[in-house]
Amino acid sequence: MTLLEIIVLALIQGFTEFLPISSSAHLILPSQVLGWQDQGLAFDVAVHIGSLAAVVIYFRKEVVDILSAWFTSLKTKQQTENSQLAWWIIIATIPALLFGLAFKDIIENYARSTTVIATTTIVFGLLLWWADSRAKENVQLTQLTWKNAIVIGLAQALAMLPGTSRSGITITAGLMLGLNRVAAARFSFLLSIPIILIAGGYQTLKLATSGEAVDWLTISIGTGLSFLSAYACIYLFLSLIEKIGMLPFVIYRLALGIGLFFFI
Repeated sequence: MTLLEIIVLALIQGFTEFLPISSSAHLILPSQVLGWQDQGLAFDVAVHIGSLAAVVIYFRKEVVDILSAWFTSLKTKQQTENSQLAWWIIIATIPALLFGLAFKDIIENYARSTTVIATTTIVFGLLLWWADSRAKENVQLTQLTWKNAIVIGLAQALAMLPGTSRSGITITAGLMLGLNRVAAARFSFLLSIPIILIAGGYQTLKLATSGEAVDWLTISIGTGLSFLSAYACIYLFLSLIEKIGMLPFVIYRLALGIGLFFFI
């Protein structure tokens, strides 16, 4: 990889991981459109570690409170708002894990084409617009139920399809369930922690057993830039989402999808 490719791909991963525009699609596109070589497993691990560090550090207080309450509830058998939130995150993570185990190879072999990305970018962009325009925003994060968690978890499972956007589809589901924009986004970001951790762990295991050479300078640059851009993205998104809504991201997705169809 050239230095330009390292910088561009790391920034793409960081900025798009938590925006409702699909990071996987944007990481696939340079190879499809610009003819860049695949960035390799080691670089994938690096940028995911950067994104994970960003969301954990940004939500460090919530993460500590949620984990502490969850472990306490296991001992006392008494639930608090934070311990319940921990259970909802666990429940919402399960469908994505099952879907990933069942269909990962099929999706990697048959669903990573530009046509699929263009289609899902448009379809799920329109769904996000519909959910945002009809959102009641009368449910708080502490009012979620296990049924709500399952619905959001099933939505997250769809994000295995490139172009769907994990954050986009989970925010869409949250809005449909009555969460306000900030609450839907915060739950989506908290929900990303276990799924990125598991995906990163899986990739790290593959890397350790693949014998692939590791360029530590590339790894360091990729991790650092991914962390900085992801942290900035989370901060700006949560600061602006109530003011700008989801429409700018919907417009971007439609423009991107249409542009990809013209490219095809």
